[in-house]
Amino acid sequence: MDDSVKIDILKVLDGSIRMIERKDISGLKELSNHTIHNASIFQDEDSITVAVVMYTLAKVFERERGVDKDVLPILSRAKRSLVENHYEKYKNKMKKLYKIIGRKDSKHNLYVQEVMRQAGVRKSSKIYDHGVSMARAADILGVSVWDMMDYVGKTRIADTFDEHLNLKQRLAIARKIFGGK
Repeated sequence: MDDSVKIDILKVLDGSIRMIERKDISGLKELSNHTIHNASIFQDEDSITVAVVMYTLAKVFERERGVDKDVLPILSRAKRSLVENHYEKYKNKMKKLYKIIGRKDSKHNLYVQEVMRQAGVRKSSKIYDHGVSMARAADILGVSVWDMMDYVGKTRIADTFDEHLNLKQRLAIARKIFGGK
């Protein structure tokens, strides 16, 4: 895992623990949106996973007025594992969060699946908004290009662009996104 991604994920995990303790739903959603910046630049699985987990936790928190009692300890252990460079332990803790979110009942599982799908579509559109192609953004999160096109069309993301950037500025942005020199 890239060091800057790791630092950012640690900040998000730390922030999510504080937000859950404070019962701050909008703070969790904001943390989720924050992680999309790294996801759009690095296109890494870990930033995307954290973004979707935070968004889903915020939705579940909002719906149920709280989260499962096991969430905070797992978030803390995930953070500790990442601090100690135990990457596999970290990934296992994130997978465990998905299981906790989905274990309530069959109806809840359907809700969580739909939220996760919607989160993926929303997050992929933010990646697209950062300049990554729609097909690549959909592929990164494993969502349908059709679902993404529908969402992007409703948000009008595709209609917004900065006409004030000259060619050199656009090239610099493209190089930053794709890691070129």
